[in-house]
Amino acid sequence: MTKLITTNELARLNDLELHGLYRKIFNELVQSDPDTAQRRNSLASLENLLREINQRHSNHWKLEVGL
Repeated sequence: MTKLITTNELARLNDLELHGLYRKIFNELVQSDPDTAQRRNSLASLENLLREINQRHSNHWKLEVGL
């Protein structure tokens, strides 16, 4: 996968899909060659995924404590 995954695309996925996609992209990153578009896109996509996952967990926690 050489396509960058945007935050808009991630917002449409459920939590299970996000975690599955993270695993898939992480595996692609490990197999990618240094200094390639695939590696750069994988890293950026993983950052976007982590941001989305963390945001959802943060929102869930705020709802749990009533903030």
